[in-house]
Amino acid sequence: MSHPDTTTSPETKTRPWWQRIPLTLQIVIALVAAVSVGIALGAGNPSPSNATLINNLAIPAELVLKALRALATPLILVAVLHTLMTTNIPGTTGRRLFVLLLTNTTVAILVGLFVANVLRPGTWGNVATSTNTQITSQSLDPWGLLKDAVPEAVLKPLVDNNVIQLIVIALSFGIVLRGLKSEQIAQGKNGYQPIEDVIGILFEAVVRILNWVIALVPFAVFGIVAKTVAKEGFAPFQSLGAFIIAVLVALLLQACYYLTRVKFGSWVDPLKFLAGGSDAFLTAFSTSSSAAAMPITFEVLQTKVGLRESSAALGALVGANFNNDGTALYEAMSALYISQLIGQHLSLGQQVIVILTSIFASVGAANIPNAGLVTMTLVFTSVGLPTQYIALLVTVDWFLDRCRTAINVMGDMTVSTLLDGKKPRTVDEA
Repeated sequence: MSHPDTTTSPETKTRPWWQRIPLTLQIVIALVAAVSVGIALGAGNPSPSNATLINNLAIPAELVLKALRALATPLILVAVLHTLMTTNIPGTTGRRLFVLLLTNTTVAILVGLFVANVLRPGTWGNVATSTNTQITSQSLDPWGLLKDAVPEAVLKPLVDNNVIQLIVIALSFGIVLRGLKSEQIAQGKNGYQPIEDVIGILFEAVVRILNWVIALVPFAVFGIVAKTVAKEGFAPFQSLGAFIIAVLVALLLQACYYLTRVKFGSWVDPLKFLAGGSDAFLTAFSTSSSAAAMPITFEVLQTKVGLRESSAALGALVGANFNNDGTALYEAMSALYISQLIGQHLSLGQQVIVILTSIFASVGAANIPNAGLVTMTLVFTSVGLPTQYIALLVTVDWFLDRCRTAINVMGDMTVSTLLDGKKPRTVDEA
């Protein structure tokens, strides 16, 4: 979940000791401390005199979630604009790449929803719910979805956290800006450059602020776990164990889908695919960042799997900006899990909205550690789920984030392999 720290610059050496502790270890320490505090405060049978203290423990989690909600919409907007402005995608191959990415992401979400509906991990435990957790029933209305996709004002989706309307705006401006850039390049002009630079700077700014918020996640984990253990004991965490198992099963099924596509859609042997990509998978798991794994993914696709450079580049470098199948799967499963946990099950129409929102949100998640945690707030909001329950997921997100990042990288490699076709490269192409 944290960026790999391989530099030894003076700035790195002068950082305080607590900032040099990996974020994963910080979260584990927070979990241990929170359980100890929760047990000391009652472990499900708290004293009335400690009620105010126990409730105040959740304040850091509430603040972190508010900050994540605030960052979600600008992150998606600038990420989509930045990607469309800076990514070089060839015409015909680009259309095929788009179809492959959309297909893989849709399958991942359907797999996630299927597993969540079958295993129903949210029913394996109980959690106290507030009175405002009722979800408005919503039937499947395609025309209503189409009408709601068009915003009443350009900035309204930013205020309302409406991800579908936001994506419509981002794609509209992104496609137009990309077209204008191409026209100006053809004419030898560079008037597009200031806009591209501004978008790039805004993207970096949002990511830096996001990193500040992520640094506070251990405090949020401590607060929400300590409060939950103190008030309700360990019963709510039984379903979290079931949720972890459900997500791992879904990710395994998605991996099997990738290997099937590789087997029947390319010349590469699936076992060679797994062995050749092992370095990329391990890097993605250890760093929880597909961006950190990107150079390694690009390298192993050529040297160990044996793909053409153009195919490796499209999947590993271009596809990585759009292809976040593991993140989409996780966000869809999280929405269904929380709805089951609070006893407000999502209808078919609401699950379709989850599918659409998860597709768009996974694009906005880019390839940044923990960005999926940010965009999850938009998925929840789209179907009226209370976002405060995301705090429970934060306690296990540090592990599941690594697993889904490895699947994201596997998806990138699968796309590259399918683009390479059913004929291996010749000696002249090597």
